Order: sequence, then C-alpha cells, then structure tokens
Amino acid sequence: MKLYSINTGYFKLDGGAMFGVVPKTIWNKINPADENNLCSWALRCMLIEDGDRLILIDNGNGDKQDAKFFSHYHLHGDDTLERSLAKYGFTKDDITDVLLTHLHFDHCGGSIKREGDKLIPNFPNATFWSNKEHWDWATEPNEREKASFLKENILPIEESGKLKFIEVTKGNESKLGEVKFSETISVRFVNGHTQAMMLPQINYNEKTIVFMADLLPSAGHIPIPYIMAYDMQPLLSLQEKRSFLKEAIEKDYILFFEHDKDHECCTLQQTERGIRPKEFFKLEEI
Repeated sequence: MKLYSINTGYFKLDGGAMFGVVPKTIWNKINPADENNLCSWALRCMLIEDGDRLILIDNGNGDKQDAKFFSHYHLHGDDTLERSLAKYGFTKDDITDVLLTHLHFDHCGGSIKREGDKLIPNFPNATFWSNKEHWDWATEPNEREKASFLKENILPIEESGKLKFIEVTKGNESKLGEVKFSETISVRFVNGHTQAMMLPQINYNEKTIVFMADLLPSAGHIPIPYIMAYDMQPLLSLQEKRSFLKEAIEKDYILFFEHDKDHECCTLQQTERGIRPKEFFKLEEI
C-alpha cells in the first residue's frame, strides 16, 4: 500500500463561518483573514494505492461551475487534481474508486466534468462510493444546507450507473461506528457537520491514519469549541469531536487534514488546555 497527498488548489471562506462562536481576535492568529474577512483553505485529497485498486478520497471543487459561482470562493494556487496525480505518475483514468466523505461541493465537485452540453464522470473507470443516508440527505436538502449540495455534482453520478453505497452488512462491521471498506480501510460515520459524513480510517505501516474531512477541517479546529457555523448540529459535532479526540490520543492516531493550508498531518498530545497538536508532518513522511 502507498498513500499520496493530492492537492487540488486553495479557496477562501469567511473566517467567522469557519470558526463559529470563536472570536476573530482568537482565530485570526490561527488563520489570518484578508481585508474581506476571508481565510485561505486547502482542497487536499488522499490517493491510496492498494493492490490493484487506486482509491481517491474526495476530489475538490472541480471546474465546471461558472465564473459567478467561483467568484465567491476565490480559487488560487497552482495545484490542480490533474497535476497532483501526474506528480505520482497517474491520470484520472487510473482511478478505480472515488470515496466521497460527503457531497458538499468542495468535496465532490471534481467527480463530474462538463463535456459539451453533457455532465459525465471525471473518472471514467471509477466506482463512486457514498451511503444511502447521506445521499438522500443531499438530494433532498434542507434550506440551510442547499447551497452546498449542487445537483450537477451529485445526480450525474447516479445517472452514470457507477454509484454504490457503503452499507452495514453482516460481517463488515469492524467495531462500533465503523464499517469495513477494504482489508485496510474502514469508515466511521459522524453526523454533526452533515448527516452520515464518512471518515476513512487507514491502517498503514502499523499506524492508523484518519481522514478528518469536516469533523476537523484543520489543526486549528482541534480545540473542542472551535466548530464551524456550517455544521448542521453543532452540539453533536462537539460530542463527536470530544469522543474522537479521546480515542485518537489513546490509540495514537494520525490525523490527515483536508482543509488546513499549512499542515497535512499531526499527532496529538494532552496539555493543560486540553488535547492539542503534538507533531506536524507530511503524509509522505509516515
């Protein structure tokens, strides 16, 4: 097995929305805002080479939306999905599986491309993985979350016939709250940010790496109260963070961050202020 960090670029989001009730005087020291109160965030994915499978976890914004849409998010940087794959000798045609943590546009937008007047899979040989509970949540969205679930990112996956759901079936539960995806990858479900978001958990070099998605979008979100205003159930997010961080420090998990512009991975330590990052490093250093 080999793991690769796949950077698809950077975008900007309102700092207040990203840190919720935490005052700007505090969070601005973590991720400084520009004159419009916007902070830069990574669109970082993970590629897993596992036997004859090449599994991509999430895929960024994509590029099929119009200029008006992207003007809200100020995409920047030189990284793209294609360049990052090419860095390791791969193309989009090589991807066998796309595991989508959830269907917000910044996590699944690269799934579908526009070709003429058609919307088709951006990974022609891949199976796309979601789960039924989250799929239903995304395709019949509530008003508060609707702007994050774009039909053009989601429905063409199903229409292509390449959509599959991860389900709890007899024999595939590795432990409470986790479902086996493969011999080396399990999936844990959390519901605070959005319903049935999936966090892939990878056994690699005798270590456990957890792809944090939007439970912990960055290392700056490790303190328990630092919860995004985007979360649908912030008190549930708080409980899920507390439970996960306790488990992570006890079992020495490595956290992989999707949106942290400065840090790919970290371990944790207990301090007088609570659980905090211990050591930062890149995925390739594991």
